[in-house]
Amino acid sequence: MTIDPEVQPVDPARLESGAWCRRAQKMIGEGDISASYSADRIGMGKPVRKPFSWSGGLWVCVGTSGRAGEVSAEAYRLVHPQVFEDRPATYAERTRNGDVARTDPDGFYHGMSVKHAGADMVLYGPPVRFVQGKQQQLDLF
Repeated sequence: MTIDPEVQPVDPARLESGAWCRRAQKMIGEGDISASYSADRIGMGKPVRKPFSWSGGLWVCVGTSGRAGEVSAEAYRLVHPQVFEDRPATYAERTRNGDVARTDPDGFYHGMSVKHAGADMVLYGPPVRFVQGKQQQLDLF
């Protein structure tokens, strides 16, 4: 079963992967959505990277793609466990039963417990796929 996440266009700068600057010893030009990528940390039980803001909530990127010149990122909303109506599960618990997580209609990471800023949080699906959209222009006059 393939999950078809909601698709939302965002400013392309938010999806930029950036480049490592040896002199500054940090990433330069990385967008906030890309910088929140945390799938590697979730699987190891480490805290997620700094989430990004979108539509009044905090979100964490779990995957990126760059097919046919179009960059996209898949993300889940980050919520407090009290907001989640079921029992959160760890990555190990979600993946222990074979394809159960992969066939979840709310997505693979839905209901996974994670740590952020020292607090227990939950990833809430279904995921949203962020794609390059038109840059927003501000009308100042």
